[in-house]
Amino acid sequence: MSKLAVVALGGNALLHSDEKGTIEQQEQNATDTLENLIHLIKDGYELVISHGNGPQVGNILMRNDAGEQMYNIAPMPLDICVADSQGGIGYMIERIMRNVLNKHGIKKNIITLITLVEVDKNDPAFKNPTKRIGKVYSKIESDKLTAEKGWIFKTSPKTKNGYRRVVPSPVPLEIINKNIIEQLLRAGNIVIAAGGGGIPVYFDEHKNVRTIDAVIDKDMASSLLAVNINADEFYVLTDVSFIYKDFGKETQEKLEFLNYQDTVKYLEMGIFAEGTMEPKIKACLNFIKNGGKKSVITEAKKLEDKSYGSKITMEYER
Repeated sequence: MSKLAVVALGGNALLHSDEKGTIEQQEQNATDTLENLIHLIKDGYELVISHGNGPQVGNILMRNDAGEQMYNIAPMPLDICVADSQGGIGYMIERIMRNVLNKHGIKKNIITLITLVEVDKNDPAFKNPTKRIGKVYSKIESDKLTAEKGWIFKTSPKTKNGYRRVVPSPVPLEIINKNIIEQLLRAGNIVIAAGGGGIPVYFDEHKNVRTIDAVIDKDMASSLLAVNINADEFYVLTDVSFIYKDFGKETQEKLEFLNYQDTVKYLEMGIFAEGTMEPKIKACLNFIKNGGKKSVITEAKKLEDKSYGSKITMEYER
């Protein structure tokens, strides 16, 4: 039986921090990243590809603002903006992946799914919004938007006097599209799903699907997807080859082979960078805790070399 793997593409897979974000740049970055997934396919893996959407959904929100201010175009809510980004990015990944497969003479169907993710509307995160989205506003602009729309703002770490809208980041509970994703995957198709962490929704007392303004962590949603579809392995592709203890400090140490217990211990000690590596570690631990065989954090270009990347298992044997 084929091995099932969920591969979560980091933001740098599509857009580098020093780039403007033109479609040409994003397509080239996607090509460079997806080329490396061929190694997994040739090794017999069936793949689900997830992706981030931070810069892209931020741009969509800015277009929202500009359209409302300049042309009185009704702005769309956050769930629609996330869906827009899933569709646009998913289309780009799908088209380029088809070209990469064609280059290597591999015939596989690929499908992009707009993915809904259930959250708890009473999640504590809704009382403490922390996820910054959209553009930077002045104090006057942010106060005006708070009065008009009820948005919450916090200062932006990257500017001295700027403010950005913050929304809750609740824990994902279930991938609503999980059954069809697993069916498509086990039939030999490549599936692109859970883009940007998925669209957060909840069920009301009548079992109807309702939307809620929030953003789900992409790696946690991808980890949950891996659990929900009974995947064997979970890959988080980022801009470093390994997990490091005390990254960037004189005490920096590469951690290549980790078991669940040791990783939890390191996490509790606070040795992983908060907001960057820490969420990825938590996502990997969630997968292992819920029956996954192996989580790997590495660079996309290192996938061909099995010796690269940090591996987390319940019990790892060299």
